[in-house]
Amino acid sequence: MRLEGEVSVTAGRDAVFAALRDARFFASCVEGLSELVEVDATHYTALMQTKLSFMQFKFRVSVEVTRVDAPCEIEARIEGKPLGFLGRLTAVSVTTLAERDRETQLKYAIDLALTGKLGSLGQSAFTAKAREMSQRFGENLRAAFAACPCGVAP
Repeated sequence: MRLEGEVSVTAGRDAVFAALRDARFFASCVEGLSELVEVDATHYTALMQTKLSFMQFKFRVSVEVTRVDAPCEIEARIEGKPLGFLGRLTAVSVTTLAERDRETQLKYAIDLALTGKLGSLGQSAFTAKAREMSQRFGENLRAAFAACPCGVAP
């Protein structure tokens, strides 16, 4: 499945790019993400928890930042295994940033695949949840920049 979206942030592109490259800041904008471990400058692990309908899911995820073109683009590969459930999540995410006036337009495209029992639960339900999580990420990102009058996220 493919998810695409756009978020506008009232801040310069350099500041938004720097914030996205800060793993702790990025994780603070993703609902349900915890236990972040920075393995090195391009590899991270974390625990992601989410609720889908009446079911609670926990994933052990690993993230590899595969390409960085500062301050324009970031590409990452995400692998996840649900705890206590058979299946696998794999995704490739590409985020591009463009500056317009005093705002940064952040566009993302995520190619996501679910396999095993996890995939059999229904792509449409996961698509809806992923869209909801993307919307919350955008809200959290805008709020973080709005809270800092200097235009640099905390």
